[in-house]
Amino acid sequence: MRISRYPLWMKVSAGVMSVLLVAGLAFAAYWFIRLQLNINKAPLNAGAQKTEGNINDAKDRLQILILGSDTRDGKNSKYGSVNDSTGYGHSDVMMLMDISADNKRVSVISFPRDLLVDVPECTDQSTNKTFPARSGEMINQAMAEAGIGCAVDTVNKLTGLEIDHFMMADFNAVKELSKTVGGVSVCVSDPIFDPDSGLRLPKGTSQVEGEQALSFLRTRHAFGDGSDLGRIQAQQGFLSSLARKVKDDGTLGNPQKLLTIADVITQNLTVDEGMANVQSLLTISSRLKDIDLSKVAFIAAPNRPAAVDPNRLELMQPQASQLFAALRANLDLTTPGATSTPSPSPTPTTVPAGGPSASATPPGGTAKPPVAAPTTSAPSYDKALQPVTVADGSAVPEHAQELVTALVKGGFTQASQFAADPVTKTTVYYADGFEDVAADVAKLFGIPATQLEASTAVNGVQLYLGSDFTAGLKFGTASVPDDVVNQTAGDVKCQTANPALIVQQ
Repeated sequence: MRISRYPLWMKVSAGVMSVLLVAGLAFAAYWFIRLQLNINKAPLNAGAQKTEGNINDAKDRLQILILGSDTRDGKNSKYGSVNDSTGYGHSDVMMLMDISADNKRVSVISFPRDLLVDVPECTDQSTNKTFPARSGEMINQAMAEAGIGCAVDTVNKLTGLEIDHFMMADFNAVKELSKTVGGVSVCVSDPIFDPDSGLRLPKGTSQVEGEQALSFLRTRHAFGDGSDLGRIQAQQGFLSSLARKVKDDGTLGNPQKLLTIADVITQNLTVDEGMANVQSLLTISSRLKDIDLSKVAFIAAPNRPAAVDPNRLELMQPQASQLFAALRANLDLTTPGATSTPSPSPTPTTVPAGGPSASATPPGGTAKPPVAAPTTSAPSYDKALQPVTVADGSAVPEHAQELVTALVKGGFTQASQFAADPVTKTTVYYADGFEDVAADVAKLFGIPATQLEASTAVNGVQLYLGSDFTAGLKFGTASVPDDVVNQTAGDVKCQTANPALIVQQ
C-alpha cells in the first residue's frame, strides 16, 4: 500500500485554493463578458482623416468628447416622442475632456448647444450617405444626420485638435449613475421650481439622484438668466460635486464599486470603436483616481450673442482662438497667462530662393526677387510716419484690431486694418525702401524672417494675417486667457437661481 507524501491539511488547502481560483476566474469572466456585451459602439469620425499616430490610453495625452443624447427611444421615451429628436438625435450636452499625459491635469470644455459653427462634410458610416458642409449651424445638430462621428469632426474643425475617443450617454445613464453613487450634492441660491423640467429644489444644499438629478442637468431655465449658459454652469457644478464624491469614497480604487458603476454606465453608453472594450474603459478610469481636484478645470467656450440671431451664440474672439491655441499647446488652463515656448525662428540674412507661395501674395500683385532682410538694432526712420496695414486673412474677427493696437503701442501710429481673403500662412509684405520697417514689424510679433517678402502690390508694409497666427500677440506662442476657468472640481459653488423661477418655501 502506497502512502501519500502530502498531509491531509495540505490537500484540503490545495483543494480550497483551486476552488477559489476557479471561482475568481469565473467571476472575472462573468463581469468581463457582461460589461463587454453592454457596450454599444460607433465610428469615431464621419469622413475626416486621422493625421496623428495611434495613442496609448494608459500613458498618452487623451481628448475625449463627452456627449449627452436627447434621443427619445427605448427607456427615454417618457421624455418625449421620437419626433422630438430626429435622425441620430441631438447632443444636448457636449464637453471635451482633455487628460494630460502625466495625469496631473484634466480640462473639461463645454460647448453651448446653441453655438453656431461650421459643420464639415460628413458621411454616415452606416449608409455611406454624404451630407454637405454647412455654415452657421447649431453645434448640437452636427450629429443628427451623419452620426456621432460628425460631431467629433465638427469639434476637431472648430478647435484644431484631433479627438481620440468619444462617449455618448442618454437620459437613463444620468439617473442610474446618480443612484448608484448614492446621490450628488448640489446647491442653489434660492428655492426654485421649473415646470418644464420638473426640477424643484429648496434654497441651499440638496442631494439629488434619479429623476431629480436628470432634471437638474436638463433644465434650461432654472439658473442664471435662464439660458443655456446657466445650464452649463449647473452641469459643471454637478460634475464637480460628483468628482469630489467619487474621490472621497475611493470609488476609482475600489474594484467592486468600480464594477457596479461600470455596469450601470455601459448599459447606457455608446463609445467609439477604439474604446469599445472593457480594458480601455478601466484604464482611462484608473488614470483619474489620484488627480488633484484643483487641477480639474471646467471651462465654457468663450461666446456671445450671434450677430445673425441674438437667440443663438457665436464664439467670442479673440478669446476663443486663444483658448483653443492654449489647448493645442497643452498649457495648464488653471494658470492664467501661462505661455508656450515657440520653436526657435530661423533668422537668415536673405529670403530663401523662391520666396513664399504665390497664394500668400497680395491679390493683384507680384512678388519681387528675394532681397536682403535687414537686422538693424535701432530704426533709422520715424515709426510714426510709416504706412503699416494689417490684412486680416485669419478668419478670426477682431484679431486684426488686436494687432493694430499693438502696432500703435509699438510706435507705428499710422497702422490700419482691413478684411482680406483667407490664407493659411502669415506673411509680411514690403515695398521698395521698407525692408527695415518690415523687419521691425515682424520682430514685434515674433514672425520668422522666412515669412518676409518684397511685393509691388503694397504701399509701405502689409502684415497679411493667416490662420497660422492663431492667438495672442506673438506668432507661434500660445497663452492661457484670463478668467477662462469657471470652476475646478475642488470648488463648491451654489448655482444662482433664475429670478423668474424663484418660489416661496
